[in-house]
Amino acid sequence: QEQLVESGGGLVQAGGSLRLSCAASGLTFSRPVMGWFRQTPGTEREFVAAISWSGITPYYADSVKGRFTISRDNAKNMVYLQMNSLKPEDTAVYHCAADPSARGVGTTRSAYNYWGQGTQVTVSS
Repeated sequence: QEQLVESGGGLVQAGGSLRLSCAASGLTFSRPVMGWFRQTPGTEREFVAAISWSGITPYYADSVKGRFTISRDNAKNMVYLQMNSLKPEDTAVYHCAADPSARGVGTTRSAYNYWGQGTQVTVSS
């Protein structure tokens, strides 16, 4: 059974850093694209970052470019999101997502088939 479990969220002051982790299981038969999305109450889930199986070319939303870094360790079935210079507007529930198809790296919710439950990130001003 496919499962994604996020961890690493918490409360941090503006300017601080957090590292989110996503443990993937049940996807070992494929080479999934992995992504991070975030959502605040009353808003649509928005794209944050994504990375291909090879990890060569990551993709970022403009709002996080230069501050966030996505990476993966395929041997451990882990994906990470290093978040630096955090801002109050980064406050959200962050979700890990997986796309096991071979369609390329997607930046929309519809491109991903599997989702984690999310981890809360709160940035205080």
